[in-house]
Amino acid sequence: MTRRFVIVGTDTGVGKTIFSAGLVQALGASYWKPVQAGLDEETDSQTVARLSGAPQERILPEAWRLRLPASPHIAARAEGVEIYAANLAPPDVAGPLVIETAGGVMVPLTDNILTIDVMTLWRLPVILVARTRLGTINHSLLTIEALRHRDIAIHGVAFVGEEERAAQDTIVRIGEVKALGRLPRLPVLSKESLRAAFDAAFSRTDFE
Repeated sequence: MTRRFVIVGTDTGVGKTIFSAGLVQALGASYWKPVQAGLDEETDSQTVARLSGAPQERILPEAWRLRLPASPHIAARAEGVEIYAANLAPPDVAGPLVIETAGGVMVPLTDNILTIDVMTLWRLPVILVARTRLGTINHSLLTIEALRHRDIAIHGVAFVGEEERAAQDTIVRIGEVKALGRLPRLPVLSKESLRAAFDAAFSRTDFE
């Protein structure tokens, strides 16, 4: 079966775009960011394209591109538009697909619809990207509990940062999730360095 994964973070800036780029590269997958909020700097789609080396046809266009770097419902309101959840159905592509959400699972897309509401409709397995710094246990377990409450399958947790074995083991044990691996922070971030680090940190068989 062709694998499709939804990549979510425990918080903003945890490294899920970098992880997504590594996974796209490893699987030869297509990438889709349904909602991009913030256009003044490099977008997540552009970052994934640069770091994965994926051809442009595998970097799928966002359903919504919003200029303000804020929660999607706030960014949409600033432009006088509304995000329609019906437009966020995963695209039908050949081969693996990596979908990266905007922030965490409880991020609002509209005043009444959260990201997790849309994920519930998708029924796709989730990879949770968690930082290893202080606070990760609380953020990770809350996210796991929210996903389980909606009966959303959790494929596993990918950690990003320096090793914090006690915290990582606590999340895996209490959350009853699989640890997929840990991607260290890279002093030089490039397509080549990410490929080497991703291959060293993760087993492709865990995603295939």
